[in-house]
Amino acid sequence: MTSSIDVPRPAPVRSGALREAATGSNPYLPATARIMRVGHLIQDVRLYDLRFHDPALADRFTYRPGQFVELSILGVGEGPFSLPSSPTRRGMFQLGIRRAGKLTTYLFDHVSEGDEVGIRGPFGNGFPVERFVGQDILLSAGGLGMVPLRGLLQYLIDLRPHFGRVILLYGCKNPDSVLFREELLGVQRRGDAEIHLTVDGTEQKPWTGNVGVVTDLLEEIEVDVNRTLAVACGPPVFYKFMVEKLTTMGFAKDRILLSLERRMECGIGKCGHCAVGYTFTCLHGPVFTLWDALNLPELIYE
Repeated sequence: MTSSIDVPRPAPVRSGALREAATGSNPYLPATARIMRVGHLIQDVRLYDLRFHDPALADRFTYRPGQFVELSILGVGEGPFSLPSSPTRRGMFQLGIRRAGKLTTYLFDHVSEGDEVGIRGPFGNGFPVERFVGQDILLSAGGLGMVPLRGLLQYLIDLRPHFGRVILLYGCKNPDSVLFREELLGVQRRGDAEIHLTVDGTEQKPWTGNVGVVTDLLEEIEVDVNRTLAVACGPPVFYKFMVEKLTTMGFAKDRILLSLERRMECGIGKCGHCAVGYTFTCLHGPVFTLWDALNLPELIYE
């Protein structure tokens, strides 16, 4: 098993300094990207394939799993979005977007394949994938938390020989809300990762998988907590019960990683919306260890 992997490292955060982005030395200035494809995931959630207009930028643009970008539409606004694709798949990148406000409603209703948008980034620290080498990886997601974890899952699969077991636990409200359902079932069939899906209730929809909360899935697997890194992403209530369960299983606090991407705003720590205690989530996160979260409980308990 190879001992190291080549991944881009986020620029260091210096007090009073702006973090340079791959899209240009001016982090306020977006680069133009074209929407190549729009796919339907579930109700009010779409998957956008994008490619930068500048061929050189399209070729060199890369990021770490867990980072995010800022998408803007001139005259409408800007917002942060997670990258559900892997940097191992170059040329294009993807964004998973839910209809939730003015910007996303305009995007859904007025922007089509072939249209152009602005992109800044990537921002945030991303997952410390260097730590993952030679380790078993347990991914757990709730609802839309699967969006950033899908990019990490693709990354782990594309560089499969570098890692031990790869396990995904994913829970949703009902069968119609499972993101990337067919893709995940394909991963399971190929044996690229161990996939465990569950729903809170079937609501009389076709479903042959587990029924129950996502933490119940931990009862169905055996892991070595001393060689496994646990990664979690989901809504606030998800963290409360998942963290409690993982610590009860014996996971050390520095081996539990939480992606708190919902707190992102401007991406460069200037607007102040992501400030929690003494940290800026968009600069020092969105990925934190449980140790970080215990020191700043507002990160996960709103």
